[in-house]
Order: sequence, then C-alpha cells, then structure tokens
Amino acid sequence: MNYFRCVMTHLRKDLQLEWRTKDAINGMLFFTLLVVVVFSLAFDPTAYPTIARQISGGLLWVALLFAAMTALNQSWAREVRNSVLDAQRLVAAPASALFVGKALANLIFVSAVEVVLAPVFAIFYNLHPLGQTWLLLLILPLGTWALVVNGTFFAALSLRTRSRELMLPLVLFPISMPALLGMIQATTNVLTGDLEPTLWIKVLFAYDVVFTTACVLLFDTILNTD
Repeated sequence: MNYFRCVMTHLRKDLQLEWRTKDAINGMLFFTLLVVVVFSLAFDPTAYPTIARQISGGLLWVALLFAAMTALNQSWAREVRNSVLDAQRLVAAPASALFVGKALANLIFVSAVEVVLAPVFAIFYNLHPLGQTWLLLLILPLGTWALVVNGTFFAALSLRTRSRELMLPLVLFPISMPALLGMIQATTNVLTGDLEPTLWIKVLFAYDVVFTTACVLLFDTILNTD
C-alpha cells in the first residue's frame, strides 16, 4: 500500500473526527486565550513596551506547549477507544504512517490555534515587532512541529501507563527544552530586533530533523510493544 496514501488516510480520519467534535481545538483555544488575558492583567504592556516584547515570546510558546497537551492526549485516546491501534497491527500498512498522519493532524490543530492567538496576542500586549517579522513564518512552523512530533510520539508511548496525562508532560518537557529555548529566543529576537534569530532557526531545524527521523524509525517498536 502506498505510504503517502496511508498517511493521508490517517490524516483525513483525524481531521474529520475533530471537525465533528472540535474537542482539541476548543480546549486549546480556551487555555491559550485564558493565559493571554490573565498575564495581560498582571502588568500594563502599554506602559512597559520593552518588557512586553522581551517576555511575550516566552509566554506565547509556554501557553502553546501546555495547550498542546490537550490535543496530544485526546488524539491517542480516540485510537484506543476505537481499537485503531489493534487494527493497525494487523494491516500491511507501515506503522509510521499512522504516526506521521497523527503528527500532521496535531500540527494543523495547533497551527489553527496560533492563527487565532497571534493577532489577539499582538493586541493585548501592544506588540510591534522591531525585527524582521517575516521570520516568524519560519519560527512558528518549526517550533510547532518540534512540540508536535515529540508530543505525538511520547503520547503514544505513555498510552499503556496508568497516569498518562501526568506521564506525557514529565517526559516531554525535558526533551523539548532545547527546542523551547530556540523558539523563545528566536521569537524574542524578532520582537525586540536586538539580534538576528538565524542561529536559533538553524537549531530548530536541526532539532526537527533529528527527532522526526528518530520518532518515525522507533514508532513501529512502540506500536507493537505489549
């Protein structure tokens, strides 16, 4: 069976399920908007525009990281309820196609939240980037994929644990620290205009390549482990 067709089948299935329920997107939107509003009340961004630019990158990515946990845990819970994982073991399709389709679906969900969150974030924190704004078009997809690819993999790994909602952040946070540092620093550099974010973009790209390759190669072992 064609690999690309398998990936698109799993991707289409996840998109259709989310379109019907909207559980993941609604949960992520509520959490991220709550973080934006709460932190905007903690200080006046208009009175301290320099501080707002310095901390906004960190707030944005931390909010997305925690919000993504909702989508990552729910996406695999659906597969357990519907016995998709058991069926995947019986078919001739490669196991990694399920992982890639799931990761792409989660990427779309988180990216949809970013599209809504970005203008709200700019308004609440009165943000006017001083650097090259177009670089955010590279930083956001690279950073989002870094969170999603590892999150999707470790969410599947923690499926058989008793407290998988707690296990995922415990495993994901430490291994995502290099990527999280790159996302925050690159975004902050664009907002403040102090330094070029080129180095951090390269770090994010290298991180994505290494961990995407590792997750794809190891997922078959994860799927077929009892």
